[in-house]
Amino acid sequence: MQHAWFPCETFLRPQLPGADIAIWPGWLAAEEADALFATLQEEIAFEQHRLRLFGREQVAPRLSCWIGDPHAVYRYSGTRFEPHPWTPTLRILRERAEDACGARFNSVLANLYRDGRDAMGWHSDDEPELGPAPVIASISLGAARRFCLRARNGAGQALELALAHGSLLRMAGGTQRNYRHALPRSRRVHAARLNLTFRHIGQPGETPR
Repeated sequence: MQHAWFPCETFLRPQLPGADIAIWPGWLAAEEADALFATLQEEIAFEQHRLRLFGREQVAPRLSCWIGDPHAVYRYSGTRFEPHPWTPTLRILRERAEDACGARFNSVLANLYRDGRDAMGWHSDDEPELGPAPVIASISLGAARRFCLRARNGAGQALELALAHGSLLRMAGGTQRNYRHALPRSRRVHAARLNLTFRHIGQPGETPR
């Protein structure tokens, strides 16, 4: 895994060909991150989604909730998700993520990884409604977890990040088109992690951003 970094103002940008990635390691102060972690677990109506993978229905190894504007319907892994309404805290976080990433978001996928046994398999966020070059803002709260990317063409480019409590990761440009990402299981992690991935669901006839 590649670990090459270079600083860019207040954030870091990993060097990965064909991708546009930036990370703010301490985007939230520790006390604020602690408070948000507790508040959001109370506000968000988490459930265990059932997904269709490789022709079979499976229970996702994590708790999730799809939240957004009323029209922001999302389809992935053979399942259609109607958005839950925004919570007060998520509305504020959306605005702050938009300011940091220079993008607008109308939805967020909240994933709660209860411990290191919960995970996310290899995938790209490349559904048609996200557009050809989506901007995705990922906020991490709770236990630090490994986040891995690898080239879709098998060329060998790969990157591994440690997403810490209070960090913000932005993926943009060709990242989803050229790479897959995953959050692997870890026997060393015994605490929970809450991840918020803000995104924009396009509507029919909307010009891609």
